[in-house]
Amino acid sequence: MLLAGLSVLLLLVAAWSLTTGSVDIPVSDILGMLSGSDTQVASWQTILFEFRLPKLLTAIIAGMALSVSGLQMQSLFRNPLAGPYVLGISSGASLGVAILMLGFSFLSDSMVPLTPGSSSIIFAAWLGSGLVLLLVFLTSLRVKNNITLLILGVLIGSAVSSLVTILQYFSHESSLKSFVIWTMGSLGNVSREQLSWLIPVTGVGLVLAFLNLKAMDAWNLGESHAKSLGVNLKRSRIMILLSTSILAGSVTAFCGPIGFIGIAVPHITRISFQTASHRVLFAGNLLIGSLLMIISDLLAQAPGGDIILPINSITALIGIPVVIYLIFVNQGIKVWK
Repeated sequence: MLLAGLSVLLLLVAAWSLTTGSVDIPVSDILGMLSGSDTQVASWQTILFEFRLPKLLTAIIAGMALSVSGLQMQSLFRNPLAGPYVLGISSGASLGVAILMLGFSFLSDSMVPLTPGSSSIIFAAWLGSGLVLLLVFLTSLRVKNNITLLILGVLIGSAVSSLVTILQYFSHESSLKSFVIWTMGSLGNVSREQLSWLIPVTGVGLVLAFLNLKAMDAWNLGESHAKSLGVNLKRSRIMILLSTSILAGSVTAFCGPIGFIGIAVPHITRISFQTASHRVLFAGNLLIGSLLMIISDLLAQAPGGDIILPINSITALIGIPVVIYLIFVNQGIKVWK
């Protein structure tokens, strides 16, 4: 019943998002255009199919991908504060974009600053996250302990972030502004053509996560218990790392780094469903992650005005209270008396 209720709520919020924007389009016209009918105002069709619908699909995909990534990381490392970017995937993507935006502009003053959402930015972010994934993967072949792998992943991410900081220090003002805007995250820079790449790639990552759900149930019991249940720890860990890297890396490449959704949503799902079964948690994360990402986008649009706030600021305002609550609970501090 909870899954069904969340599904209905997701449909309602998705429909609401299609009607929200600086241009007021009647609901009847939106339904007509979605069903294939023509509209009296040609610009409405462009707004719906070139801007609002791709943005809605991007929010759904990003919410699903980041939530499932966070679920996998928290299950693998048995750490409630682990997220999709804990292994340095976001830092790798940022380094790729920084080299393209900041490094090349430092070498050439005449280079035109790149805008977030361009194909070259997406490729650079994908390449950067892929290189970090390769480094983490090679490390995982030698390191058998998950906690050690987690620590090494954090160190790799910190080292990569240091390189990004150096590039920022020596970059030109116009290029630095473009890079900072990219780091704020955005759901509106993904076009219909780019969605044809984002959807199948994230689909592969979600399928890998789905095929590994039974092994993830065993990971909750610890490595020794999982091994006694017949789980191939090495193969399962590789599948988790690969799935998380594909999901988090793809979202970062197309939308920029979006924080806190991957940390907060898995906990919200556990509290809502009161279960440790990853089959239920997987479905719940898909729905709640999409729902929160759409709501975050609606809040970012600042209803009543033409200003669009950075999506990262909204997701932080949602995710930070959840993380603080978890810290209080882990320390045995009562939030409410």
